[in-house]
Formats: sequence, C-alpha cells, structure tokens
Amino acid sequence: MAEPLVRIRGLDVKFNGLPALRGIDLDIGKGEAVGLVGESGCGKSVTWLAALGLLPKKAAVSGSVTLDGAELLGAAPAVLDDVRGGRVAMIFQDPATALNPVQTVGRQVCEALTLHRGMDDAAARAETRRLFEMVGIPNPAQRIDVYPHEMSGGQNQRVMIAMALAGQPELLVADEPTTALDATIQAQILDLLRRLQAETGMALVLISHDLGVVADMCSRVCVMYAGRIVEQAPSEELFARPAHPYTQGLLGALPDMVGPRRRLSAIPGGVPEPWNLPPGCAFAPRCERADGACAVMPPFQALGRDHDAACVHLNEAVAA
Repeated sequence: MAEPLVRIRGLDVKFNGLPALRGIDLDIGKGEAVGLVGESGCGKSVTWLAALGLLPKKAAVSGSVTLDGAELLGAAPAVLDDVRGGRVAMIFQDPATALNPVQTVGRQVCEALTLHRGMDDAAARAETRRLFEMVGIPNPAQRIDVYPHEMSGGQNQRVMIAMALAGQPELLVADEPTTALDATIQAQILDLLRRLQAETGMALVLISHDLGVVADMCSRVCVMYAGRIVEQAPSEELFARPAHPYTQGLLGALPDMVGPRRRLSAIPGGVPEPWNLPPGCAFAPRCERADGACAVMPPFQALGRDHDAACVHLNEAVAA
C-alpha cells in the first residue's frame, strides 16, 4: 500500500484536562477524497485544527501527525507556516468571518500568492484573476478590487476556495463549506470542489453533516463520535452495510428517495460533554444494544477490506 500523504496516529486533545479527541488514527492518501461525518461536538473540526497547529495554547495536544513522513506536531513555526496554506489548505463554513472585512478580496488572495509562491505584486494580481476565473467568479478583473461585504455568501466562499488554491495544496480540508449557503449555491460549490479535485489531483477531506453529500463526493468515510472514530469504510460499503449502531442511527434518520414512505428513526439523547463521558463506549447511553460489556472501551474489529468498526456488539448490529 502506498505511503499516505497524511498519517495521524494516537491524536489526543484536551482542554483544561477534559478530552476533546481520544486517540484518532487516520490516513489520507494522495488524491483521495475522505469524508468525516458525525454530530456537532464529535471532534471533526478539532482533528484538523490540532493537526495544523491552529488550536489555542490551552489545548494539550499529543500523538503524531506526519505529512509525507515529516512530523507536524511540535514543528517549528516556520515549518508550519509553509505547510498551512501551502501544502495543506483549509476552508471554513462561514466565509464572512474568515475573510478580512477591511481588505479587498483580491489583496487577500495576492497575500497568499506572495507568501507561498513568492510572486511579485503584478504576477500575484494576474494569478488572482486567473484563480477567480477558475472558481467561477464573474468579471474577475473587476471583482478583484471589491470588499467581502460587496459580494454574496456564495461568491465569498469562491474567494475562499481561490485563496486555498493559491498555494497549490496537496490536501484541501473543507470544513462544512456549504452550511451558510442556500441549496442552489451549495450544489454549485460542491460541483466546483469535485471539478477542482479532478483537475488538480489534490486530496480532499470533507467535513460535513450531510451524508448525501459525503456519499456523492468521497471514496471513503470516517464516522466520528465523542472524539473518536467509531467506523470507517469505503463509501459504498458503509452506506450499504453500516456496522456501528451510531452509523446505523445516522442513516436511519435519512428519508428514502425511492420506495414506500417510512417513519424516520431518531437517536435519543445527545453527544456527551467532555466532563460527562461514560466509561467504555461513549455511545452506550444512547444505544439500544448496550449492556455491561460496553463498560470497556471497544477495540476496532475488521469487517472486510478497509472496513473497521469499534463495537462489542458488531455481530448483532450487522445482523440487524
């Protein structure tokens, strides 16, 4: 198997002694599209903020994160500055808070080009126009000199994607990139990301609550719960044969597009707070199959090629 672009091993994060991530193991291959799914508070965004050294100083981070074999955790600031926005780029769900409101959008993209590709002002401006055209911003020559408040949410998200592409990244982490947009613009942004990945060959990590989007965009899916990955599998395998009770609950809450109508199921309760984690399996208080065996942290079990899940009742869950 080829060496992954990014390898995460035993990634733990604590805030004031309380666990936010608990032993994340994750590989991202070159050119691969991976989806991270789960409810809010499961640790999807924290995983990548920790990997890129973007968490506040009060966060205690341990484990290993390597990019092409080079360790990122604890790396010198100069090394991380080259990685962030260069080899690894990240776009966020709300461009209104990610863009600087007192600088033109063109200047902000030019700054990324100067920092990561060493371009002078004229070359950076010309490349910004090209990037704006690539991501579908109309009239790029004029739009380069406007401020974020003069553009729509969808156009600002395209600016964020152009800024991410400025460093020619090997990996793009898209953190809920369409949450703040209406349905039509969401579809356009997702189509844009799909096309850009095919054209550039970059790897993509898509953090999303929308399982339909993940099924369409990603070749592999990782399901997170309470700071831990509880199931991972190729997309077709996961959606056809979900094994973990939490994964089954997420899929059970989705309406069927074809066939007879059915009552949607719901997962009772909510994701436990870090100060109130149960012993063993964190999903046990919400799981109808939970019993005394769930008081021990469940190990991962292989269910097939590249399909693993962490549950002591996998045989029952798969049979159901």
